[in-house]
Amino acid sequence: MNSGGFLVGVSTRGELSDRQWKHLRKWMPAPARRGRPITRPRRQLVNGVAWRVRVGSPWRDVPGRFGPWPTIYWLFRTWQLEGTWILLVRMLLRFTDDHGGLTWEVSVDSTTVRAHISAAGAGKHPVEGEPHDHALGRSRGGWTTKIHLATDTNQQVMAMTLTPGQAGDSPQFQKVLNKISVPRPGPGRPRTRPSRVLADKAYPSRANRAYLRRRDIQAVTPDKKDQRRSRKAKGRLGGRPPAFDREAYKRRNIVERTIGRLKRFRGVATRYDKLAVRYEATIHVAIILDWQP
Repeated sequence: MNSGGFLVGVSTRGELSDRQWKHLRKWMPAPARRGRPITRPRRQLVNGVAWRVRVGSPWRDVPGRFGPWPTIYWLFRTWQLEGTWILLVRMLLRFTDDHGGLTWEVSVDSTTVRAHISAAGAGKHPVEGEPHDHALGRSRGGWTTKIHLATDTNQQVMAMTLTPGQAGDSPQFQKVLNKISVPRPGPGRPRTRPSRVLADKAYPSRANRAYLRRRDIQAVTPDKKDQRRSRKAKGRLGGRPPAFDREAYKRRNIVERTIGRLKRFRGVATRYDKLAVRYEATIHVAIILDWQP
């Protein structure tokens, strides 16, 4: 136990378990050689980040048992800028795939998240990678952000992207699938191609179906009624209807259950971060916390 009364080796509700920490610590970057050294245990600071993501509070309200809140926020921000959070997600995907935990049958869907008033007011010259609209837009619920994600049938998030809340789903279909990148345990390029993709009626455009054919990915997507009517109106020139596996499509609800798992974290269910890149890092932390080795 350290001077602040925090038992580092024991996890409590919402914090990293010993099994999670055993793997994650191997993939974390080494402490910086320059600058003032951080005396707090790294697991303690990461658990402070986890507490904030689970509760959705301001950084200043993170309990003191995790360490000074500026140090906790510095760790969160630095690891976001350096790409550490997304690296940890990719490494746990590699670990899961190496142990047969990824099915590579992917479902794509989106969810809209209400933005808190504290998410407004981002600067005009934000950090690298920040979209000009900060992934904030107007919809019926007010200021919102939409999370587009791809998950496998074991409810493992494999890729995601953020847009303003009023953005359509279909234009993000290819962007989400192009972000799938799971490192292999040995040499070689990361695996990027799923075996099949399940999606609802928001995605069966010609461009999306052509994209899947080019990549030799089986599409499990129902046609819209207007598409069926148009094909029938053309007669023989309309071509045959695309193949549709109804039994496989029954598993598409898994992506909705995955979204429900992520929204258990209040920092994900409501956006409090001003910058989209920070909110994306918040979702990455939630994915890490939800992972069970």
